[in-house]
Amino acid sequence: MKALLNIIVSVSLIAFTGCLKEVTPGDAITTGNLTDNPDGVLNAVNGAYSLFKDNVEFNGVPDDGLMYLRQFYHLSDFASDDIVCGQVTTDPLLLSFTGDHTPTQTNTRYFWYINYKIINNSNTVIEAASKMASPDAATQQLIGECYFLRAFCHFNLVRLYAKPFSHDPSAPGIILRTSVGDPAQKARATVAEVYASIIDDAKKAADLMGQSRGVQYASREAAWALLSRAYLYMDDEDKTIEYADMVINSPRFTLTNATTFQTLFANAMGGSETIFCIAHTQVDDKLKFGSIASMIFSDGNSGWGEEFASKALRDTMSEHPEDVRWKYIVKLDNGSGGVALKNGIETYYISKFSGQGGSPTLSSPIMFRLSEVYLNRAEAKAKKNLNNDALDDVDEIRKNRGLQASLYNRTLPAGRTALDVVLKERRIELAFEGHRVYDVYRNKRNLNRTYWGYHLRGLKETDINLATQPAGYNNLVTNWNSNRIIYYIPIDEIQSNKLCEQNP
Repeated sequence: MKALLNIIVSVSLIAFTGCLKEVTPGDAITTGNLTDNPDGVLNAVNGAYSLFKDNVEFNGVPDDGLMYLRQFYHLSDFASDDIVCGQVTTDPLLLSFTGDHTPTQTNTRYFWYINYKIINNSNTVIEAASKMASPDAATQQLIGECYFLRAFCHFNLVRLYAKPFSHDPSAPGIILRTSVGDPAQKARATVAEVYASIIDDAKKAADLMGQSRGVQYASREAAWALLSRAYLYMDDEDKTIEYADMVINSPRFTLTNATTFQTLFANAMGGSETIFCIAHTQVDDKLKFGSIASMIFSDGNSGWGEEFASKALRDTMSEHPEDVRWKYIVKLDNGSGGVALKNGIETYYISKFSGQGGSPTLSSPIMFRLSEVYLNRAEAKAKKNLNNDALDDVDEIRKNRGLQASLYNRTLPAGRTALDVVLKERRIELAFEGHRVYDVYRNKRNLNRTYWGYHLRGLKETDINLATQPAGYNNLVTNWNSNRIIYYIPIDEIQSNKLCEQNP
């Protein structure tokens, strides 16, 4: 499998110095030779999946911290109000907390690179398959998976490097790469054009994928789940509901209950509500300090444990200590029954990416699950003023999380809208899974991080009066229309592609 990691066309990278370095894998595949090998398509597709989890050399330098999923969660969740930064670090993940982004930061450069590596791999398979006279059902399944992977990667890119669709569909999006023959010099498509491509690819994927290779691979239902999510981001409520219904009505998945939810993330591949996950095995455990869990969990031996569940999230959940979702927020005891403090910050580790096979640093992260689809539908219904239906979907989640006695029963809390209720439930249910910042900003809401942590760069805890914003410091609340809600296009692309426009 390791030999498959470099299945890709040649790419060019730029170091911080600005000089070009060309990487030309010796085992690169082409549309001409892919179908010569009976297992060529299968191996190429499986190789694309491996790029989501393995260390891939970047700019000629190996780095244990450079992995697709690690960067995805850092760039997404560490910019949210669900996780607090526990200390200063030289890792560029700190820039997600502070919002002090740069075009040269390694994590955003790598994430751009690895997504397009997967996209190019997928394009190679799709174009090779187009030359086949009559691909059988198994081959059509693999082609469909490539359309899904291409859509998924374009979607993750446009969320991080472009303003939300709901802000301005005509704004610059990302560079669409839908052919191996795409010119290197290519302008950014608009946000609307990117979403149209994502929708088109996901629909093709669903049409082609008639088999199931397991939840560690894409499936028809995974494509429907992606369509539900993408349409939600586009504020197309009817289409969101249509595709959510298709997933929910599928016999393949059921919601975990209050008991089974507590082991869902440690046993993702066997979870009843897992639609698509990135499968990891024991050999993928990242040597204690390079895993997704390493920054947010520690058992005293494995993991740095430098970032914690925020007070803001815990306050949101505080009304219901019986909620089984507390299972994934782990208090570090101070030896006297209280909570340990690190740099004055209450230490609550996050364990959603721990526990597989008993390892504190191993999991198979879930990209799509049934609970999210219910909440997609609930949000769409709330926006259509179908309040009772929206509350029913929220209650379907809550009654499976130990809150049977605390259902809404079609009654809105005083002073709250149905959308308020749904977004609160999304925050709690999907915490740490890479959704929060997108849910806030696409709904044109501000992100409030008025709590002590090292996102307050240059300040000390004693400088913070949470009732007022410190003089000269304007990063406690990030407005939905701020430029800092997205990242710069990496310097690599800007310097090598003169048609690519930089973000402000």
